[in-house]
Amino acid sequence: MKTRRLRLDLAYDGTDFSGWAVQPGLRTVQGEIETALETLLRAEPGGVRLTVGGRTDAGVHARGQVAHIDVTHDQFAKWGGSQRAGGAVQTFDQLMTRRLNGVLARSAPDIAIHSVNEVPAEFDARFGALRRRYEYRVRSARARRDPLTARFTAEVPRELDLELMQEVSQQLLGLQDFATFCKAREGATSVRELLVFDWRETDDEAYAARIEADAFCHSMVRALVGSVVAVGHGRIDSDELIELRDARSRTSRFTVMPAHGLSLEEIVYPDASELAARAEQTRARRDAIGE
Repeated sequence: MKTRRLRLDLAYDGTDFSGWAVQPGLRTVQGEIETALETLLRAEPGGVRLTVGGRTDAGVHARGQVAHIDVTHDQFAKWGGSQRAGGAVQTFDQLMTRRLNGVLARSAPDIAIHSVNEVPAEFDARFGALRRRYEYRVRSARARRDPLTARFTAEVPRELDLELMQEVSQQLLGLQDFATFCKAREGATSVRELLVFDWRETDDEAYAARIEADAFCHSMVRALVGSVVAVGHGRIDSDELIELRDARSRTSRFTVMPAHGLSLEEIVYPDASELAARAEQTRARRDAIGE
């Protein structure tokens, strides 16, 4: 059966979700969207399945999440329906976005679908990505507490040296084996290319890290931030952090930061002509970096 591939760009407040992925008995982002799609498309339970660009953990937020779904021609027509709504002619993309948000508003107002667009069959939200960008927000003991941003900012009850944190973050850049910062998964590699790791002070006196890589392994962003925060308040120095990285072993010398300070901000994809090649390249397992 021929299908049409649709790309969903979306955002969510992850506070009340048990992560992205469907889990029995738990409220998840994927579960809420797939249930809404089943209602919209009049599909059987389990009849639709999303593929996501960045599988976020429990409590992690997203402003720039991307997913894709394959639908039949009949489902596409049901979803888009009439192109006239409220007296105005709308595109299929606009109607699909509005209708999915309408269903989600009943049970998941903490999810927002920004757009739904038809894409080439070669587009793969997970394997086609060139890079992913996250932001992590921390508030030091020096800053005033802000209840309005507390759901999205981790509190660190110590003074932090922002300049030192910026300096040591630069030393972590490049193609590395980040096993020290990843929860091990059998058969998975921890070799990644860390492209950007910068810090800035925000208008509400928090410190925000911008972290960008071609891909991330499980818990990598929160562990990287935790290691740099440990340098920032003097628990470890920059030389020890590099030694810990090169040891490629999990450690208790720094703490993995809490989930609620993390947000997936952007996923970047190549031009349409390069989608298939990028997906094939990403699926190829990276070799370990030698001693």
